[in-house]
Amino acid sequence: MITLEFVYVLMGLMFAGIAIVNLRDRSSAKRYVNGAFWALYAITFLVGTHLPNLVNGLLVIAMVVVMAIGKLGGAPAEETTREEREVSAARWGNRLFVPALAIPAVTLLGTLTFKYLHVGATPLVDPKQITIISLGIATVVALVVGMLMLRPPPSAPIVETRRLMDAVSWAAVLPQMLAALGTIFALAGVGPIVAGIIQRWIPLDTAFAVVATYAIGMALFTIIMGNAFAAFPVMTAGIGLPLIVQRFGGDVIVMAAVGMVSGFCGTLMTPMAANFNIVPAALLDLPDQNAVIKVQIPTGILLLAANVLIMYLFVFRA
Repeated sequence: MITLEFVYVLMGLMFAGIAIVNLRDRSSAKRYVNGAFWALYAITFLVGTHLPNLVNGLLVIAMVVVMAIGKLGGAPAEETTREEREVSAARWGNRLFVPALAIPAVTLLGTLTFKYLHVGATPLVDPKQITIISLGIATVVALVVGMLMLRPPPSAPIVETRRLMDAVSWAAVLPQMLAALGTIFALAGVGPIVAGIIQRWIPLDTAFAVVATYAIGMALFTIIMGNAFAAFPVMTAGIGLPLIVQRFGGDVIVMAAVGMVSGFCGTLMTPMAANFNIVPAALLDLPDQNAVIKVQIPTGILLLAANVLIMYLFVFRA
């Protein structure tokens, strides 16, 4: 059976390749620092499942030490000129979108079909992780499609991946770390504490008040923590499950789905989501590092208001 370990191995191999490319780049003054950082990250994916929690924690601390002391270097210069890239883009036109569109297409196909595939009595894919595993397979398919179409040098995928990850730098690790922080907060009982504080100031006696508090709280907590996955366990344990589901009889699936989207509205409005909002501004050399956030704030507010209404209309319909 294909499990989530498949995705971990793919990620680990990618980061290991990034580390190797960095170490082999003699023109980079930060090749050892970057190589060590991505190598440590690769280890967490390749063998982290089989390591004690203490060892995984030490690996993360080692990554922080490398980043803090050595200071990660930026992306290397492009190997092709802008004119060459424009000529190539003009030649391929809209066909360049084929590899990118292959990812959602294969992911959707896998999500819909893998649950019916079995080897004997054993499911081919772990039923609990079908979508994520389908996404992992889809990225491999998209890579193969892109290589067959464009015929670049065999080293091009990992070299360009290195360029992108070095540009994103430590922010690439941020979503995973913040999601883990959310789990720690949930285990520490932060959710009920947050709920208690909220209920002191906001009367949660009506279904609409509870729904609005949960959705807006998801957005606000995401703004603070920078990641909806970190906000989700806290707000769901404190407001979603005890009030929306248990007190008012709401549908847990609708609550969770719309709640996560509400959190993503907060992602649009926070510099804490550095990999989404700060890194693009840096890559585009924008004079204002908050330019992306300022443009997204009106959209985030409108979407959040829509999510409150959507949840209220559908979460209590059995």
